[in-house]
Amino acid sequence: MKYEPVIGMEVHAELKTKSKMFCGCANGLGQELEPNINICPVCTGQPGSLPVINKEAVKMVIKAGLALNCQIAEDSFFERKNYFYPDLPRGYQISQYQKPLCFEGQLEINNKKIGITRIHLEEDTGKLTHPKGVDYSLVDFNRACVPLMELVTEPDIRSGAEAKNFCQELQLIFRYLGISDADMEKGQMRCEVNISLRKEGVKEFGTKVEIKNLNSFKVVEKAIDYEIKRQAEVLEAGEKVIQETRGWDDNKAMTFSQRIKEEAHDYRYFPEPDLPPLTQLSSISQKLLVEMPELPAQKRVRFGNEYGLPDGDIEVLINNSETADYFEEVCSELTQTEYESKKFEEEELKKLYKLSANYLITEIPRVANLLCVARYLLRDKITAENFAEFIVLTHQGKISSSGAQTVLAEMFKAGADPSHIIESQDLGQVSDAETLDKMVEEVIAENPQPAADYKAGKEASLQFLVGQMMKKTKGKANPKVVADILKEKLSHNNT
Repeated sequence: MKYEPVIGMEVHAELKTKSKMFCGCANGLGQELEPNINICPVCTGQPGSLPVINKEAVKMVIKAGLALNCQIAEDSFFERKNYFYPDLPRGYQISQYQKPLCFEGQLEINNKKIGITRIHLEEDTGKLTHPKGVDYSLVDFNRACVPLMELVTEPDIRSGAEAKNFCQELQLIFRYLGISDADMEKGQMRCEVNISLRKEGVKEFGTKVEIKNLNSFKVVEKAIDYEIKRQAEVLEAGEKVIQETRGWDDNKAMTFSQRIKEEAHDYRYFPEPDLPPLTQLSSISQKLLVEMPELPAQKRVRFGNEYGLPDGDIEVLINNSETADYFEEVCSELTQTEYESKKFEEEELKKLYKLSANYLITEIPRVANLLCVARYLLRDKITAENFAEFIVLTHQGKISSSGAQTVLAEMFKAGADPSHIIESQDLGQVSDAETLDKMVEEVIAENPQPAADYKAGKEASLQFLVGQMMKKTKGKANPKVVADILKEKLSHNNT
C-alpha cells in the first residue's frame, strides 16, 4: 500500500455515579426507564437553575488517568461548549477544553504504546428518537447531564484491528476500575475515529476525516478499514480528501458524509461562570492511587507466572474481574487441599489450575446455559471450596467425564457438595486395576477377533475393546486404566 493510515480515537464513557454530573437526579444507567423520569430544572436547562459538581465523577476520571499512566492536573475548570442540538437543553454543553483533568498518558497494546492526549469530564446529552411515518422527533432527557468521560488519543494507531484492540482494552480497564460498565450496545461507551492517509515516508499528516458514533468494536474496525480504502481511492484518482464528519451505515457497510468538520473555535469555549475551579487534584490523586485495583495487564502477567495458563485461557478469565477473582479463590483452595496426607506439588497444582480454567471456560457456561460464565455470579451457586473439590475428584479419576458433567449440573442446580452427589447418585468411577482386571479378561474372551486384530497392529480395535468394557461396567470404569490393562494383557499374550 502506498499510503499509511494515521488514526486517533475519541472514546466517551458514561460513569457509574449514583447521581448525575451537575444535579441530584438519579443516574439511571442500564435501567429501562420511562422517558423523562430522571429530570429536574438543572439537567433540563431551565432558566435560573445552577449546576453543582459531582465529586465522585471527578475521582473516577482521575482513576482512569492513573490507570493509563497520565499526568494529573493540579487544578482544572469547566467550560461552556456552545452548539445547538435539540437534545442539548441548555444550548451549550458543560465540558472541559483548556485544562483537562488528565493528560500525557499511554496504553500499551501488543507491545506498542498508544499515547493518551487528554481525559476530561463533561455532561452527556439527551436522546432523540425518530418515529417512522411522522414529521417530528421525540427527546428523552433522562440521559442529559449524566457524567461523561472523554478520552482522546494521539494519532498513533495504524489499522482497524489495532483500534479495536485499543477500545476493548479500555473497556476492560474501565470495568476493573468500577467507573463504567462501558456497554457499547447500551450506548455507555461510544467511539469516534479521526483518520487520514499519508504517503509512506512522509511526515506531514493528510486531511483528517472524523467518523462519529461507532457503537461496537467490530464496527470500529470495519469503519476504519472502509475509510482507508475510500480515501486511498480518492487520492489515487488525483482528488483531495474533504475534511468532514462521516457516519457509518451498517446495512451498506460504508461511511457516509454528514457535515463539514467543526474546529475548536466554532464552539466558542469560555469558562463556566456558575461552577468553581477544581483545585488540589494531585492530593486527591495520591489518595486514589492507594485504592487502585490490579489492572488487566498486570493480571495477565501474574496469571501466566503463578498459574502457568496459556494466553487464550488468561484472556477469557480476566475478561470479567468477577470470573478472574473466582478462579483465584478456587486456586487458593487447591493449594490447601491434601491428597494422601500431602499437599499437591507445584507441577500437579499447575495441572489442577489448568483443569479449573477448562471447566470455567467451557463446561460451566454449557451447564448454566450461558454464553459465558461471567454473566452469572458463580459463587452464589457453587462455592470455591466445592469447585476445588470437584476439580480434584475429576483429576484423580474418581468420576468419569460424563459423570463430571452430571455432578457439575447438580452442583449448579442445588449448590451441593460434589462428594455427596457422587455417593447419592452412584456416579463414582472405578479406577482400581485389581477390580477391573477380571472383567477385562472377560471382555477379551468375549471378543477374540478384535483382540487378535489389536495384536496384529490395528490400534482402532483397542478402542472397541475399551467400549465393550465401558458397556459391561455401565460407564463406571476408568477408560484410561482399562486401556492400560488391555495393552498389558494383549502384549503379554503376544509373548
